[in-house]
Amino acid sequence: MAGIEIGRYREVARESLDNQTLQRALSGMQQRIGRATAQKYKELPEGPDLRFQAREIRLQTLAGLDVHLERLAERIRGRGGQVFFAQTGEEAVAYCLEVAARHQVRSVVKGKSMVSEEIGLNQALESAGIQATETDLGEYIVQLAGEHPSHIIAPAIHKTREEVGRLFADKLGIAYTDDPAALTQAAREALREKFLTADMGVTGCNLACAETGHITTLSNEGNIRMASTLPRVHVALMGMERIVPNLQDHDILFRLLSRGAAAQNLAGYVSSVGGPAAWDQVDGPEEFHLIVLDNGRSRILADPEFRELLCCIRCGACLNVCPVYGKIGGYAYGHPYPGPIGSVLTPLLSDIGRARDLCFGEALCGACRDACPVNLDIPRMLLALRHKCVQGCANWGVAPGASKQERMLYSLWARAVSNRSLYNKLLKAARWGQKLAPRSGGWLRKLPGPLSGWTASRDLPPMAECSFIEQWKKGKFHPEDHITR
Repeated sequence: MAGIEIGRYREVARESLDNQTLQRALSGMQQRIGRATAQKYKELPEGPDLRFQAREIRLQTLAGLDVHLERLAERIRGRGGQVFFAQTGEEAVAYCLEVAARHQVRSVVKGKSMVSEEIGLNQALESAGIQATETDLGEYIVQLAGEHPSHIIAPAIHKTREEVGRLFADKLGIAYTDDPAALTQAAREALREKFLTADMGVTGCNLACAETGHITTLSNEGNIRMASTLPRVHVALMGMERIVPNLQDHDILFRLLSRGAAAQNLAGYVSSVGGPAAWDQVDGPEEFHLIVLDNGRSRILADPEFRELLCCIRCGACLNVCPVYGKIGGYAYGHPYPGPIGSVLTPLLSDIGRARDLCFGEALCGACRDACPVNLDIPRMLLALRHKCVQGCANWGVAPGASKQERMLYSLWARAVSNRSLYNKLLKAARWGQKLAPRSGGWLRKLPGPLSGWTASRDLPPMAECSFIEQWKKGKFHPEDHITR
């Protein structure tokens, strides 16, 4: 898995919490886009319930995925395009390099593509002596900085304009400025030359329609359209699940995608590509190649517990509302897919045991499910992954992760909560014990031993001197006092 560094989740998360610039950027994005997405769903002619219809469309599509993919390939090949089904990321990269070698490619311009990040295409092209340039502004910024994207739709969210100004002054040779318009113009001028001289364009694929045999790409900068029409060769990378059977289904998902991604009714630039340029067309590539990538997706498809994960259309809506992502950013996840979706997808595409911190790090609040345009039940899948991490799972090659001490503690806890008398005694002991814990403003500042993790980054309110049930039995609680009249 390209660029994977999933073992540093806790370390990078702690560093991110101390990064005040990142905290302000993430908070601003979530306040601006996260809230607006919910309103955009309400403004749909069909209302927010269209999300549930989209979910059913995705699930039904997955049930006949092989048929839809063959139909898509047949349509594209009928127009002179070429389709390659890659079982692994290595096969996809090898195919790209073979196409590049055959056409003596020396320069590649890339539209935004998460799949290319997943398979490490840029590194492979550079190793082959081919210059690969990201053309999405955010992607271009992080590429110049030698970094990876930290958000699905806002790759450079962690960068301030001052940092971008210094980066452009160093890499592009321009005078320092932190004016966004001037920086955008500088990037535009640098990228225009790349577009005009590139031998090959590489893009992703937001959706593919089996009925018409075309792929759809969305952007707000027009860079994908330039990358797919100016070079003489266009290679599109597509996760095998990014397909819909017909235009009617395509329309529903297409409208939800823009709303989920950026709270827009429609992206600024929408392109549909289904093959090379026809003989009577001025614009367009001489060759069109579509790479359909598996890379572990078939394994997810075969597991009823996680199959719905492939319904995801990679809009990034879950990142825009997730309280965890909103504090730690994208780099803690160590993979191109961050946030709630990455906390499930990364372990399943790589190694559940190594990536266990990702699924344990999420809050299970359900905000991701409410924001998702296809209503993915990410909290359920996170819990399923946690279960496998603790109990082990032979099908996914996961060894039991709980220590003997942990198993013993949870066994004791299970016994306590199933025995009211014992539970009450433990409550009384805990109330007495908390008096020994250090406090700050009346809150518990540090818990002892194995409980210390709860107070490592936050204070906890102390336990009440009298529980609800105890108050009820003593007659101190009167429901009518709490009824709003």
